[in-house]
Amino acid sequence: MKWVLLTTAPNQLTAESWKALLNEAGVDARIRPGDASSFMGVSGFPCGLIVPEEQEPRARAIMREELGQL
Repeated sequence: MKWVLLTTAPNQLTAESWKALLNEAGVDARIRPGDASSFMGVSGFPCGLIVPEEQEPRARAIMREELGQL
């Protein structure tokens, strides 16, 4: 399975929120930390949100509809 970058969240808390939104809609989203320090706690650094390539169009539609983004 190929994973693609959907968007970059400004911080880990926002990324976690977006990930939950997509997961609840049936999209397998994951967070790609922007900095190694995020493994030691919540990161204030930008984090990438990745999804399987085949789910990208649906994920973009959900983000647009729910958050007005992408």
